Amino acid sequence: MSAFTIWPEDVAWRPVSPKLLWLELISLAIAVLWIVVPSLVVWLFWPSWVPPAVGATAVVVGVVRAALLPRVIRSWGYAERADDLLVRHGRIVHRLSIVPYGRMQFVDVTAGPIERAFGLATVQMHTAAAASNARVPGLDPQEAARLRDRLTALGHAHAEGL
Repeated sequence: MSAFTIWPEDVAWRPVSPKLLWLELISLAIAVLWIVVPSLVVWLFWPSWVPPAVGATAVVVGVVRAALLPRVIRSWGYAERADDLLVRHGRIVHRLSIVPYGRMQFVDVTAGPIERAFGLATVQMHTAAAASNARVPGLDPQEAARLRDRLTALGHAHAEGL
């Protein structure tokens, strides 16, 4: 008996860059520090068990998240089909977004300072329905530009048929 999955098996899934793992680990470390450092400062002025407990909880949650991140990153993928783009992710809760080319209003490519340091970019597709916006993080800039141009061209071609 095979495991149930909502992800189609008959498409060629393209993975995101493995460099996304390092980006996510750095972001996670910064988030944990944003909790631990203030907890220690508060503890200096209010010696109670609460601030160290908050800091320790943040560290434990951060370590668990860091241990799960490699599998989370491997779950990201996208596939280009004739009429739509598929974006998948999630290890516990599987999420599959199907974005028809003709429904795309615009495509964003973003790269924040940490993303640029790792040579990564994110492509986000916007449609009229807010809930249907999909994004593909962790792409090499050349692949992000190629995907943006392809999605834009396919969006125009499919929109003309509406």
